[in-house]
Amino acid sequence: MDYTLEAKFDQANKHWRVAISGEVDIFNSTDMKKSLTDLINEKNTDLVLDCKRLDYVDSTALGALVGVLKNVKSYGGSMHLRNVKPSLLKLFKITNLDKVFVMEGDVND
Repeated sequence: MDYTLEAKFDQANKHWRVAISGEVDIFNSTDMKKSLTDLINEKNTDLVLDCKRLDYVDSTALGALVGVLKNVKSYGGSMHLRNVKPSLLKLFKITNLDKVFVMEGDVND
């Protein structure tokens, strides 16, 4: 399975809203990182990822997300992960990345 990424700039709140779904792994994490980096290069704002339909990430996907976060932080922005499924949230907690990203909501919201 692959992933999809739908981005929209939220003019009212001045940030990117990105819905990500499917699976991000070694085969497509570089593409995801490039897509997210292109967005923040277009507008240096916060990045809000809705992960409600994200089913799987591996370590390369986590690394790609950390790379995007570094870019966002370089201009004083923040990266929010919303609606992370419990199984993925466990991975973020095990790796302590739940303390690095702004984690919001859960899959039941």
